[in-house]
Amino acid sequence: MPEVTVAIPVRNGGGWLERTLQSLGRQTVEHELLVCDSGSSDRSVEIARSHGARLLEIAPHRFSHGSTRNLLMAEAEGERVAFLSQDAEPADEHWLAHLLGGFDLADDVAIVYGPYLPRGDASLAVRLELKRWFGSLSPDGAPRLERLAEDERSLPAMSFVGRSGFFTDANGCLSRTAWERVPFRDIPYAEDRALALDMLRAGYAKAFVPAAGVMHSHRYSTLQQVRRSFDEWRGLREVYGWREPARPAYLLGQLRGELRQALQESSLERLPAARRGVMLAAVGRHHAARLAGALLGSRANLLPPWARRLLSLEGRASFVPLNPDNLLELGPDTPPETARS
Repeated sequence: MPEVTVAIPVRNGGGWLERTLQSLGRQTVEHELLVCDSGSSDRSVEIARSHGARLLEIAPHRFSHGSTRNLLMAEAEGERVAFLSQDAEPADEHWLAHLLGGFDLADDVAIVYGPYLPRGDASLAVRLELKRWFGSLSPDGAPRLERLAEDERSLPAMSFVGRSGFFTDANGCLSRTAWERVPFRDIPYAEDRALALDMLRAGYAKAFVPAAGVMHSHRYSTLQQVRRSFDEWRGLREVYGWREPARPAYLLGQLRGELRQALQESSLERLPAARRGVMLAAVGRHHAARLAGALLGSRANLLPPWARRLLSLEGRASFVPLNPDNLLELGPDTPPETARS
């Protein structure tokens, strides 16, 4: 049995999937490669097989972010299962070794994750966004552990919006033993956030390993950014009950803060004034689009299904609240049947 399985849900991964699998082939840790394809019409199945993947195939209507990852966990042979998205390319050959090292930080670590790094074609706004967010998770660049004290496990879910409740399964690894007690929720989006909250409330720790980076960024148009942010903030509303503030002073303050940070970026200082202005305008558009999507997504419950489908980059019309303050509150002796309910 391999120490670790690398599992990837795929649909029309194309060239990005090829690059991800090529990088996996250079890893210093031997691993099983497991791919679940949900109806690709491109060469994804052929690409996966050419890289030695064990392939699962499901119909498109059977895919959801939570249930498909539970399927991959159930089929994986490794005691640890590292998840990537099809376009998350390990940054170097030590990615998997670094990720697995997170479990050595403490005996109770159940989930480990690493940062996203911008690709070479990423916009200034995206580069700054990724640098700031993942840099805030470990300002000194060292691995970080997070766990909840027993009296914190019943805190409202809203308390875990941000760093304490963050986990990503586009670049994350799970302990099989912990997953058998606390599986992914069968939900359409933000399944990794819900998993982190369930794991922490079950008494497990999560680890962030800055060295375990993957190249993962997108070049969205303004409309695509609105729709992507709609999906993200609808997920935050479904999992945590979070609603983005709509006060004009708050929104203007957010935009000013982003522009101020962009101005402080050293690469801008070397540009001519006109070019600097173009770059700042692009940063402003990016964050205005994010805020618009955030406002709409966190109020998705008020929109009719046709509007949710139109606004969603995934084309999802549903709104599935988890009643977040009734999420699983497990103790160390809770049997797996309770965890799966």
